[in-house]
Amino acid sequence: MARGKILAICQSGGEFITNSDGSMSYSGGEAHAIDINCEMSLSDLRSEISAMFNFNADTFSIKYFLPRNKRTLITISNDKDLQRMVDFHADSDTTDIFVTKKVESRIIRSVVADSGTSTDANTASVATLEEAKRQKLCINWDSMITGVGQVFSSPKAFRDALHKYAIANSFMYRFIKNDGSRVTAECTVEDCPWRIHASRSSAKQKFMIKKMNDIHTCGKELSKESRRLASQRWVASIIKDKLRDTPNYRPKDIAKDLQQEYGLSLNYSQAWRGKFIAKKELHNSHEEAFSQLSWFCERIIETNPGSVATLHTSDDSKFCFFVTFHASLYGFEHGCRPLLFLDGLSLKANKQWKLLAATAVDGQNDIYPVAFCVLDSEASENWHWFLVQLKSAFTLSRAITFVSSSQNGLEELPEVFEDSFHGYSEQQLIENFKKEMDESWTQELKNKMVGHLKRAICACKVDEFNESIENLRIQSKELAEWVLGMEPEFWSDAFFKGLRYGHYSSGAAEIFNDWVSTRYEPSVLQIVDILRCKLMEMMYSRRESSNTWTEVLVPSANQKVQEEMIKARSLSVACSSDSVFEVSDESTNVINIETRECTCRRWQVTGLPCMHALAVLERMNGCIYDYCSKYLMTECYQQAYSLSINPIPDVGGPVCADSFHAATTCPPRTRRLAGRPKEKPAEPRIIIKRAVRCSRCQGLGHNKQTCKAQI
Repeated sequence: MARGKILAICQSGGEFITNSDGSMSYSGGEAHAIDINCEMSLSDLRSEISAMFNFNADTFSIKYFLPRNKRTLITISNDKDLQRMVDFHADSDTTDIFVTKKVESRIIRSVVADSGTSTDANTASVATLEEAKRQKLCINWDSMITGVGQVFSSPKAFRDALHKYAIANSFMYRFIKNDGSRVTAECTVEDCPWRIHASRSSAKQKFMIKKMNDIHTCGKELSKESRRLASQRWVASIIKDKLRDTPNYRPKDIAKDLQQEYGLSLNYSQAWRGKFIAKKELHNSHEEAFSQLSWFCERIIETNPGSVATLHTSDDSKFCFFVTFHASLYGFEHGCRPLLFLDGLSLKANKQWKLLAATAVDGQNDIYPVAFCVLDSEASENWHWFLVQLKSAFTLSRAITFVSSSQNGLEELPEVFEDSFHGYSEQQLIENFKKEMDESWTQELKNKMVGHLKRAICACKVDEFNESIENLRIQSKELAEWVLGMEPEFWSDAFFKGLRYGHYSSGAAEIFNDWVSTRYEPSVLQIVDILRCKLMEMMYSRRESSNTWTEVLVPSANQKVQEEMIKARSLSVACSSDSVFEVSDESTNVINIETRECTCRRWQVTGLPCMHALAVLERMNGCIYDYCSKYLMTECYQQAYSLSINPIPDVGGPVCADSFHAATTCPPRTRRLAGRPKEKPAEPRIIIKRAVRCSRCQGLGHNKQTCKAQI
């Protein structure tokens, strides 16, 4: 065989047999041969084995024996383990590897000598059966943690894997450090050296195990403290499926099953609380939400005529609930620029549900929610349904510019809004850009590179865009090429065909999470009604505020024009015709008053005359307001907030009034949120202080010890 290459005999479908001398042999099944070299990765090996035996790549483990050692099976969990196996068998032409399904039982039967069956062998067999029964559900958890270099998607994913690993390996641990960037844990037994540390890898922003001492000197035996591993939510997640099929699943049976299957000792109250949480999660199911929302749809349309409220269900009992109120829909079509941001977000108050939102920007550049949809996943078909409902709700036909992250609904837009323009979110682009910079970059240099990218996004002319790209190329050719490969026609003003009016991403996630910030988990109905109340208050407060404005332009636009007017007074203007002018500063720009265009392109992009156009208008004694976008006028802003969202009485409806009332008046006990409360608790009673009277002179305000009166 070539150096660094061995012939592996892959065996599957048989079982391991323990011989009388303690060694193991493999019996039965089928075998195939495969070449393995030092350059092969574990994923490639898994792919070949899955095709060979027709297995799913995630449902089997790969094991082998060390040379001259048939007592211990070694598991191949990563590329380093595979390389070690090749190195260990470098002097052999062939080696045996064993493919075992993860769901298979690991019962090892004992082979007895010819002299007869021994009692010890039977006892060992019974013990093995008991151990197999305990590992019925957690058979794969002992390999959840494989060692240094293992990568997890998030700190939570690592903590979940560590929790299962501890249960499967029968030991307790405690956290030394535990936050969003690093997690360190150690065995709770004093002097036991077991310890693990994981943190973020700055290169790929993934969570990775950096250090691990996988040696226990404590015996790894779960004591009565093992109940600490079984948190209420963990117990609920384990028993939820069984509770759905067996509603009368008793707490003592739950404790008994967890003892047999996981080796955990739970008391009655722990099992009861786990069942309570599981029942609560099952109770707040799609069926209950559907019964609440179907009633709420009718109430929205009844109290707010012209609004659109649609409830869509699928065969698997999932649903999508779409809402746009007539006041916000009318305000967008008559008072806001034709610009919509599409966002998919998870609410912090209740992460079970997702929110799809279409938000606009008013004349003051504040966020203006137009429509939203509550559902359980951001699947492509849900995005498509949301966009179809949004289009059918519009009453005016106009080209709309959409801004969205590339993975959140953007691919569905051309199918629904054929004549509109579609752009990428600046925020998403910058986040992806930062991930391309590894830990060798200093924070100062990272900020500088992000600044170049932002200038490329806001560049109005191709020359400005190319200058920003060249600044990136000076530091890194790879990053510059990456930016050019991200299709600048979707995110740079220099190439973008639509109009974003200087807005490149939305703050929908922040505003919706601020609105639905509660200390208990709200139901779907409560989420929708909280949003309705916040929208109702927003429409009223902004309408009242704008009624006091006296300028033609909204305050923010008026201030911007005044600032540009100061710059315009120093510019030189030359007339070419009645509508075409030449303005010179550091460069020469051509302005066409009739078409409202300037070669600097800032007039077209923002909707406000640039300083070059203002210089021309001042020379012509023209009215500035005639050349501003109508969406920046006070009158148009007031029209956006001219209608009101009407209240909806008796939210909860006849179907769910009792459950809603219980949730709102007596919210379930939850963990106290971190941080100091924003408001001090109310004083329980009014305290009236009695004035101090002196016993010597009978005067007020002092006592006899400090009395200075002459007696």
